Amino acid sequence: MRVGVPKETAPGERRVALSPDVVRRMGAQDHEVVVEAGAGEQAGVPDAQFTDAGATIGDPWGADVVAKVAAPSDAETAKLNQDSVLIGFLGPLTNGPGIKAIAATGATSVAMEAIPRISRAQSMDALSSQATVAG
Repeated sequence: MRVGVPKETAPGERRVALSPDVVRRMGAQDHEVVVEAGAGEQAGVPDAQFTDAGATIGDPWGADVVAKVAAPSDAETAKLNQDSVLIGFLGPLTNGPGIKAIAATGATSVAMEAIPRISRAQSMDALSSQATVAG
């Protein structure tokens, strides 16, 4: 599977969807990771750390799965198609037009904040992990 990590375009967003450590672990499981140039800059992660972890620098939008932090812009949504899978904080309850636009592309999307906060799903609880990062 090929995973793409685009540079975040939302105003004020400084995070990046994957860390070099996660890229390394994904590579060990035979997944390919493509990171957009400069995707980690605002988070203090230069491209070299991603490439050292096994990622390639390139266009993330052609990947099987696109991992983002913030919901995609209209221009980013236009890059999705019926074969795309989008994972991120998509705002399904507050971003109706954006969710409808994603659905119109035929892409499959997973809103991380919609994963139930139960003990069985704790390993996927992105809200708690992001609260820890924010400190």
